[in-house]
Amino acid sequence: MNQKPIIALTPYFNTERDEPYMRPAFLKAVRHAGGIPVILPLDLTGEELEQLLEGCHGVLFTGGPDVHPFFFGEETQAHCGNVCLRRDEMEFALLKLAMAAKKPVLGVCRGVQVLNIGLGGDIYQDIPSQFKEDFPIAHTQPFGYDIPSHTVKVRPDTLLARIARCEVLKVNSMHHQAVRKTAPGLTASGHAPGGLVEAVEMPDYPFFLGVQWHPEYLWEKDPAASRLFEAFVDAARAGM
Repeated sequence: MNQKPIIALTPYFNTERDEPYMRPAFLKAVRHAGGIPVILPLDLTGEELEQLLEGCHGVLFTGGPDVHPFFFGEETQAHCGNVCLRRDEMEFALLKLAMAAKKPVLGVCRGVQVLNIGLGGDIYQDIPSQFKEDFPIAHTQPFGYDIPSHTVKVRPDTLLARIARCEVLKVNSMHHQAVRKTAPGLTASGHAPGGLVEAVEMPDYPFFLGVQWHPEYLWEKDPAASRLFEAFVDAARAGM
């Protein structure tokens, strides 16, 4: 039997109903790329999380609410949104374990922010009030997620460049926070037209990439978005 890599996905969480959930787009994208998606529980001890991770071959940090500012040493800015401390704590613990085990790591939207904060970087708590642009990009786009809204310039000679196979990507955008100071060891490999960081990666790690946009809604139409998930799943397969 052809074994497929198991991809652990961090859960979305509804704080009002106190229940985890997952957007189907992530599950479809991982399965199309050849992986088996598994949604992680939110409340696990460190030992339970470590044991569960042993059976997984890659970790995908998904989108979701804002990260609590205390995790990067700031007070809560006036425009910061809702947070989920339980998810923050689980994901930062998971990131540490995943990296210690050299598991392939992919972060999407909130996920790229978690990767950056977890390694010592920080974020803009609110782009409109903290990041000034001559031409304000719609980082929270006014139309469907499957439609690109702005471009990302790809840095040459990076993992993202090898996956994208182009100098400029057309991406969607649903966020009001973003990477500000890039963490030590990470390289910014994609930028929006105004200079905002849109992708980070770790050059000396088997596979470590975070993107601010949502390729899980684009892969059916955009080959570059499809290749992103395929490259991640292939890296997970290589570690089986």
